[in-house]
Amino acid sequence: MRRLVVTLGLLALASVAHAHEVRPAYLQIDEVGPGRYAVAWRTPVLSGMRLPLVLKLPADVRTVGEPTVQELTDSLLERRVVEAPGGTLAGARIDFVGLQATITDVLVRVQLLDGTRSTTIVRPSQPWIEIVPARGALVLAGAYFRHGVEHILFGFDHLLFVLALILIVRSARVLLWTITAFTVAHSITLTLATLGVVHLPGPPVEAAIALSILLLATDILRLAEGRVGLTARWPWAVSFSFGLLHGFGFASALTDLGLPHGDIPVALLAFDLGVEAGQLTFITAVLGVVALAGRLMPARAASRYVLPAASYAIGILAAFWFFERLARF
Repeated sequence: MRRLVVTLGLLALASVAHAHEVRPAYLQIDEVGPGRYAVAWRTPVLSGMRLPLVLKLPADVRTVGEPTVQELTDSLLERRVVEAPGGTLAGARIDFVGLQATITDVLVRVQLLDGTRSTTIVRPSQPWIEIVPARGALVLAGAYFRHGVEHILFGFDHLLFVLALILIVRSARVLLWTITAFTVAHSITLTLATLGVVHLPGPPVEAAIALSILLLATDILRLAEGRVGLTARWPWAVSFSFGLLHGFGFASALTDLGLPHGDIPVALLAFDLGVEAGQLTFITAVLGVVALAGRLMPARAASRYVLPAASYAIGILAAFWFFERLARF
């Protein structure tokens, strides 16, 4: 029964159809003149279906001209110019109809003519926002830190890669160096890609990330068969190499959010720290489960049943992601 429960738990990963389904909606409001604002509203599209979110501006806000709608690969982008009564949107309430029925968030950025700006994350539990002046760098850092945590915890492909490393590396000291190498590597490419120093197109990067997980799955199977694979032989080198690749995936998510001009260092650092905090939380939870399983199940049984099951579950899911992303090219 214990073996069955563990195996079913690992195979449950295969029920996840996409690795990055939770992408935030995005609202950008820029004051372009006294009482006049440029509004950009981006709604995520998943599997060809637009999320059922509706932007509801105050009733007395008037749209100037015709809105434009642009179809992107993963979202719909609507742009319009509006005029606010009284010459300002300060204190106005904006509702996101349908947000409470989703698991996504809305990132709201407001830029005023006097240079003040604010960044806020709107959650399904409170699907509305009141436009207020900027609340300082601390609030900005908190918003990007929370999104970094959420991105890694809902980034199932990154978590699956880390899980595979944990299953392969048996020594606690070596595992520490391996995870550290992965962290350093993806922090490097996250920074370089976000700042525009290095750029790689998103679809090939996402497909390569899925392939990296598939390669680790084959090394798990080799380990179960008593053979030493590339990852088991040089774990820190493998994790560092693939970590560089995963950093481009994190950068893509941060680019989707948008970085506030003038506060890029704060937002980038906070997002990266959020990613690391989420990753550390996941590793702690996995090690706790592994320790508990070690008490309940003999090591020989784990090598014979759990590792092969984990290898096939991770490999099947990674292969599905790889071909799905390959089809987007």
